[in-house]
Amino acid sequence: MITIMSNTKASGSPRGAYRIRVGGSLDPSWSDRLGGLAITISGQFGVKTTTVLEGELVDQSALMGVLNTLHDLNLSLEALENLSPGTSEEVHHDTAH
Repeated sequence: MITIMSNTKASGSPRGAYRIRVGGSLDPSWSDRLGGLAITISGQFGVKTTTVLEGELVDQSALMGVLNTLHDLNLSLEALENLSPGTSEEVHHDTAH
């Protein structure tokens, strides 16, 4: 289940800063292909690993491109947070079934 939390309406501004958390690990060399987002990996090998992508994207089409690429890589979305000033929008993915 994915929950979307939003306290503000979209501002219509073309650029936005985002933090995306996915389950699994993603090599930092993917940064260029993922809109230049910084890639940080946490966890231990063989145990639950989480990858955080953070940075600014040019527009929501770029965000969708990143999300589609992560999906194609079979990485499960855990959270998506809009870090842009004046927004407090976050998406959580509940992995419990």
